[in-house]
Formats: sequence, C-alpha cells, structure tokens
Amino acid sequence: MQPSTHTPWTLRLCFTLACAWILALPAHADSPDLQAVWRDLAAGGDAALEAYRPATGADTAERFSDLYFDTFEGRGMEEAIGLRDPHLKGRLEAGFSQVIGLASQGRPQPQVATAWAALRQALARAASAQSGPGGFWAVFLQAFLILIREGFEAMLVIAALATYLRRQGATDKLPVIYQGVGWALAASLVTAWALTSALEASGMAREALEGATLLIAAGVLFYVSYWLISKSEAARWQAWVRGRIDQALSRGSLFALGAAAFLAVYREGAETVLFYQALAGQAEGQGTALALGLATAGAALAGIYWIMRRATLRLPLGWFLGVTAGLLYYLALSFAGNGVAELQVAGWLPVTPLDGLPSVPWLGIHPTLETLSAQFALLLPLPLALIWWTRQRRRALPSGGAA
Repeated sequence: MQPSTHTPWTLRLCFTLACAWILALPAHADSPDLQAVWRDLAAGGDAALEAYRPATGADTAERFSDLYFDTFEGRGMEEAIGLRDPHLKGRLEAGFSQVIGLASQGRPQPQVATAWAALRQALARAASAQSGPGGFWAVFLQAFLILIREGFEAMLVIAALATYLRRQGATDKLPVIYQGVGWALAASLVTAWALTSALEASGMAREALEGATLLIAAGVLFYVSYWLISKSEAARWQAWVRGRIDQALSRGSLFALGAAAFLAVYREGAETVLFYQALAGQAEGQGTALALGLATAGAALAGIYWIMRRATLRLPLGWFLGVTAGLLYYLALSFAGNGVAELQVAGWLPVTPLDGLPSVPWLGIHPTLETLSAQFALLLPLPLALIWWTRQRRRALPSGGAA
C-alpha cells in the first residue's frame, strides 16, 4: 500500500477560493421579522381553509402553494429556520406538502383542517423560537455549525472513497476524487450566484434544482454502494484486489467515484453558500466572526477527515468496504426521499398524503406515497443482493478458506 501524506494542494486551493468567494458575495437577505411573516401565513392559511370546498380543492392547493413560495420562502422565514435547524425546515416543508396534497385531492374539509392546524402550530413555534444571530460569538457559532452540518456527510463520502482507493493501492487515482470535489465547489458557487444574481430564479426553480440534484446523487450513490459490496466480497474470499486492480478501476468505475464525490459536495454546496449570504445579511458588522467560524469549521472537517482516514486504513478490508457501502446506501435512501419531497414542493410531482406516518427528514422519510415509493424502489434489490452475496461467499469458502 502506498500511503498518501498530504491533501493535494489543488484541493486546498479550491477550498480557500470557495471560502473567499462566499465571503465576497453580497448579502442577499436582511433579518426577517418572523412574527410578521407568521401572522401573514396564519391569516392566509385560515382564509384559504375557510374558502375550501372539496370540489374546488385545486384552487385551495394553489393558494397554499403561493403562501409557501411567496411568504414562507419569499420573505426569508424558510432560510432563517434553515440556518438554525434544517430538520425543522424539512418538517415544515413536509407540512405544506401535506396540506397541498390533501386539498388537491379534494379530501373532506375536517381532514384538510387538521393538517393545516398542525402546520399552523408548528409555524407559530418556529417563529417564536427564532431570533437574530446575536453578537460575535453567536455569529461565530452559527457560521461554524453551518459548514459542519452541511459538510459532514460530504466529508464522510469523500473520506470513504479516498480510503477505498488507498486500500486498493491505487493512490495515483486519487485526483479523480479531489477533482470531483473541486468542480463541485465551483459549480456550487456558480449556482448560488445564478440563483441570487443572474437568473433571480423563483423559489419553485430552486426547490426543483435541489430535488433533481438529490435524485441524481441518490442514483449514483446507490450504484457505488452495490459496486463496493461486490468488490468487498471478491477481496475477502478470492484475493481479487491484488490481481485485478486495473480492471476494478476501469474508466466507468472511476467516473462513478468522481461523480459521487462531486454530487456529495454539490448537493448542499449552493444552499450552504446561500446560508452564509443570509447570515451575512442578518449580522452586519460581524464579518470577522463569520470568517473565523467558516475557517474553524473547515479546519475541523479537515481534522475529522484525517482521523477517519487513519482509522479506516486499519480496519479489516471486508469490514471497511461493508461499512462504506452501508453508509452510501443510507445516503442514497435519504437523498431519494428528500429529493422527491423537494420536487413535490416545487409542484413537479403529485402529493398523495399517507395519514399517521411521521416526517423524519434526516432519513428522507415523508408521509407521502411518492417519497416512500422512491425509497422502496431502492430497497427492493437489497434481498436479491444479500442472496447473491451469501452464494458468492459459499462458493469462495472451499477454495479461499474461512473469512
């Protein structure tokens, strides 16, 4: 095995330029008056519900959709909540989708009223809990947590893929991973600039972009997770790695690994930039705190990356690849559910609510038929993969010995 002693200077340069560009971009949002936004949401939702009739449910669904894009998102409440609690933001988005879906299907008025009452209460609590960013240390902490929160999953994927190549003795292929990260940072910055400056895109377009990116990322991570499962089996019982590195790391496989690194960073990259722009707009005069929080978070992620790389290099190969495949599989399931939910909010996909189910955004679980169907489609091959894995092991054990 040929160890790598440093992170490529190109990756460090990309990260430095990304941080500089984030800090240079003009702030695009002042601190919103969440209580005022909440009052308008409550009044608009109450009026829409009062006018609701099952026969004209599509009209009411459109009114609630307008409330989401024009008031909840358009006046900054969604972004302010997302700065502090992305999972709460996801639950509120799911609540809007629930009300819109029930109304569009012409469900009985009490059912729509119950869903709106639950969303109304959640919005009231969210508006009361939110406040301005505060002083130096409050801004520093928010800036730190944004990057840690948004970057941690991406760092896990990158560390796992890079360690896989090192375990294969293919350190010369590592630039594929780091180039994917560099391109993702650049694409995230361009996307954020386009959404706020060049295109002045509507909230609907932003939700659609996020949803499409999540679904593409889910597909790539789903493929890579199964690919790693197949390679871990060969490595454990047939000494496949030592004899067929070149075939294992074919052009198509390397492209998939690079694409996984790209999408892991890009899926949250543009939103992270927008979060920092919003925080800058809400914390005027606290640029130093924001910059220090961003830099400290970057250093912390680099330290976690280094620790993970050192630790995973010492794991048994079969365990390492199995855990890595499991991580990517979980992310694929989460991205699939959240991606469909984003497209539902954007109005690109229908909403069929399922009563009694919870919303768990970090698992990608939303109480709609469409989101759960997307996740089920990814889970469907799992029993077949386990059967194949067991048969491969049994075939390999007589000649390769016990694992």
